[in-house]
Amino acid sequence: MSQRRPDLPPANGPMSRGESVAATQPTPRASSPSASPRATAPASGEVTHFGYQTVAREEKAGKVAEVFHSVAAKYDIMNDLMSLGIHRLWKRFTVEMSGVRPGQQVLDIAGGTGDLARAFHKEVGPTGRVVLADINSSMLMVGRDKLLDVGVAGQIEFVQANAECLPFAPGSFDLITIAFGLRNVTDKDAALRSMYQSLKPGGRLLVLEFSKPIAEPLAKIYDAYSFSLLPMMGKLVANDAESYRYLAESIRMHPDQNTLKGMMETAGFERCDYHNLTGGIVALHRGFKF
Repeated sequence: MSQRRPDLPPANGPMSRGESVAATQPTPRASSPSASPRATAPASGEVTHFGYQTVAREEKAGKVAEVFHSVAAKYDIMNDLMSLGIHRLWKRFTVEMSGVRPGQQVLDIAGGTGDLARAFHKEVGPTGRVVLADINSSMLMVGRDKLLDVGVAGQIEFVQANAECLPFAPGSFDLITIAFGLRNVTDKDAALRSMYQSLKPGGRLLVLEFSKPIAEPLAKIYDAYSFSLLPMMGKLVANDAESYRYLAESIRMHPDQNTLKGMMETAGFERCDYHNLTGGIVALHRGFKF
């Protein structure tokens, strides 16, 4: 007899350690994007990008959600394959740059399968607090199950939340991180403002995200890899080439290093800087709230 996973609490229910808040139903699958800009804008209303597609602004979150509903079960395996395991070094560097201390309050947005949340749990200790937030219910389920397996899910709070309007009181956290999630947010400026509001004075934001290679030869190799090999690996491992084609497209549409730094400053962050990792394929941005 198969076991049925217990339902998650309603979206506006209270947070609790070891439990997710809310689950949204998957939206119908979006039409597949290709590797070059295309698609005409919707007839009316505000528009944005979904990879190289132009879509109605209100549709993007649903389309992104469907991508992650599709890939959640194979997310960790694909991360290891795509980056040859280097993503673990990027995340370790993020933890080292965080300056987090025992007893502090940490929010990990787009926390996915919980790599950073687990690391921060070790750093803040029993007197601290770690909240793993993700807009996607499938990713939260996978993350909770993974952290249950290693025995730490009971000390981590799981919250389904939209980065553009975080459901936390102002000044709740000493540290906020978002790793490989900001490029999927429809209104990045609103998300940065929401993160700023949720930080305590003296708090800091770390944004780990794919960026722009700083050397032209590396950029050409990276393009060939992204648009040829990534969809192929997605098809073979996750049976989903289109979601990984979207990944490559979404990276190209994401702001470059200096543009993102300026967006953080506009949102109110001070002493903003960034570190290029692996030749700029990934960048870690940091900003403070004073």
